Amino acid sequence: MNERHVLGNLKRLDGRAVDIVLENGRIADVAEAGTARGERILDFSGAYVSSGWIDLHVHAFPEFDPYGDDVDEIGVRRGVTTVADAGSCGADRIADLAAIGARARTRLLAFLNVSRIGLSRIDELSNPEWIDPDAAARAAAEHKDIVVGLKARISRSVVGASGIEPLRRARSLAEKTSLPLMVHIGSGPPDIRDVLALLRRGDIVTHYLNGKANNLFDRVDGEPLPEFREAIRRGVHLDVGHGTASFSFRAAEAAKRHGIAPDTISTDIYRGNRLNGPVYGMPEVLTKFLYLGYPLREVIGMVTSNAARWLGRPELGRIRVGDAGNLTIFTVKNDPVELVDSEGERRTSGVRIQAIGAVAGGEYVACEVRP
Repeated sequence: MNERHVLGNLKRLDGRAVDIVLENGRIADVAEAGTARGERILDFSGAYVSSGWIDLHVHAFPEFDPYGDDVDEIGVRRGVTTVADAGSCGADRIADLAAIGARARTRLLAFLNVSRIGLSRIDELSNPEWIDPDAAARAAAEHKDIVVGLKARISRSVVGASGIEPLRRARSLAEKTSLPLMVHIGSGPPDIRDVLALLRRGDIVTHYLNGKANNLFDRVDGEPLPEFREAIRRGVHLDVGHGTASFSFRAAEAAKRHGIAPDTISTDIYRGNRLNGPVYGMPEVLTKFLYLGYPLREVIGMVTSNAARWLGRPELGRIRVGDAGNLTIFTVKNDPVELVDSEGERRTSGVRIQAIGAVAGGEYVACEVRP
């Protein structure tokens, strides 16, 4: 946007109505609604604006199946201006992922899979030979512009007979590289309590609202496990990672009853669950948290300021004159919508979030709006 482009009549989450002026790809002014002037004016009356949404758990390496997709289809087309690929690639293919990101409108970051083969197969931690600490450390250093952490998928189908040992190796690699860990949790073994014991402040447990037997809440009364509460106390970060099989309304309701809110909401989106559900995109996942009773400001904070804070990139979680244009424009409508979790449980919400546009790299992109 080399001319002065005005995004007009937008609502901030604090209720203020503003015009946002973009010039040379940067925010040139945030003015009272109806007062800004420019060569091109887009009127967004009735819509909200926030800093660009951040999705900390996606799969954006299109070559891999089933866990892959196009960066912009799961990014700006769904209102998300920054995505973090959650371990699609290990040391063998991280350079290819970086090249894809360089061509995308969506900002691409990545968690490096501790298995060098990444998700070229879905049991990537079942063979100890695929965990090469030296190759991983080199890859993280060579691609430090995009690598924000390490990823270890620690569930039975991924680790096989290796049990908890891949996570021990991931812990050692995290200390060697000074990078945090994102740990996928799911069916055991290994036992979830053994997984939690190896997580440190700033590490991420993703899929924390899954409904599988090996989850973080007591199956009888929904009480959080003591080991889970202790992990929260020591600063382990809670990420949703909805995905095809990792979000349960019952677990989410238990978490809310006990005051255990997400630090970040992420989708774990890839081609299959984008096209066929139950994810579809970030707006649909955010709508589920409105349904659960979280206030709009908190929900949006989980994909803006909270995520930016974890990344150590506060500029991605704010709207400030002089910053690069990084915005999401969305509506909140009182329309009934059916919501489905990863276990097939259905709920009806009276309100829904829809992304209608995003500004990424200073350029405005219209979003795909699902009916």
